[in-house]
Amino acid sequence: MTPDGALPPGSTIGVLGGGQLGRMIALAAAPLGLRTHIYAHHADEPAAQVAAAVTTGEWTDEAALARFADAVDVVTYEFENVPAATAAFLAARKPVRPGPLALEKTQDRLVEKDFLNALGIPTAPYAAVENAGALARHIGQIGRPSILKTRRFGYDGKGQFLLREGSDVGAAFRALGGAPCILEGFVPFEREISVIGARGLDGAFAAFDVCENEHENHILAVTRAPARMAPETAARAFDICHRILDALDYVGVIAVEMFLVAETGADGARREKVVVNEIAPRVHNSGHWTIEGAETSQFQQHVRAICGWPLGAPKIRGAVEMRNLIGDQADRWREIAAEPGAHLHLYGKAEARPGRKMGHVTRVFLPSTR
Repeated sequence: MTPDGALPPGSTIGVLGGGQLGRMIALAAAPLGLRTHIYAHHADEPAAQVAAAVTTGEWTDEAALARFADAVDVVTYEFENVPAATAAFLAARKPVRPGPLALEKTQDRLVEKDFLNALGIPTAPYAAVENAGALARHIGQIGRPSILKTRRFGYDGKGQFLLREGSDVGAAFRALGGAPCILEGFVPFEREISVIGARGLDGAFAAFDVCENEHENHILAVTRAPARMAPETAARAFDICHRILDALDYVGVIAVEMFLVAETGADGARREKVVVNEIAPRVHNSGHWTIEGAETSQFQQHVRAICGWPLGAPKIRGAVEMRNLIGDQADRWREIAAEPGAHLHLYGKAEARPGRKMGHVTRVFLPSTR
């Protein structure tokens, strides 16, 4: 370690989780002369295929976790549901970046919403739901349509239930297993957007252009950058991301998912505002466009931040479109590979299941070719 805390080339980054995000972190670290060591449940997971080393074990296997910690210089994670006890065990041995506070505030949707509101950051109206009776009461206050979500572990539409007029409230609560939930009011958004930002070990902040996202069957299908929005609205979105990072004393890349809400005033003028939906304390699917579309990718930016290096330039190279390849869409690999300007990424997953992200393809439209 250098006097300013930076990890020099030759250091090893430990990544908790073996999925495609860990894979892309490993691929971004290698050109910087940094090694990656994956902690995963199985030795053949996507990240393990490209890493320098792999330790297999469960999140509760302290012997395996200790071996992993001894072999790395810093620990990060590719998904936010790492158990708090696992993060604490590792943090007692090596730096964990982002720190455990980020996990504490983002693993539970109710805790996350309370955290955001305490910072004065707008969210949808919400209420804690412990049982079907409480759900019925809160629907009366929040109204319909509204969305019932489990407080923990939901992603890609899992653990969610849309409540419309006439929906059976009791059935909705039972459908989510009776787990502690949160009820969120529906936001009449024009489009979904996200900010991928980074905070360095020295507190430096950098953010990529705001991007806009389209979902199909609750799964991200397409991301385009830059997003269609007023410059002052983008500035507010950046400010929100910056405030969240500082409040968490965060080190690394974060994704803040937001709704862009547009209203027309009595004077006929368009007015925009942003409402935060969720925080992902990690690199994110909606930031994949940065691999070819920005001067520094979100993955290299994350590596730079957690290793104490200067943050890279987030400047966009042109108009960018990223499309996920979900399920058997990845079977089009030959066609995509033959397309000029198409950047194909396949994740090394053995089985293409419906709804499973198998890869993505990015197209960058440079200013001179638009």
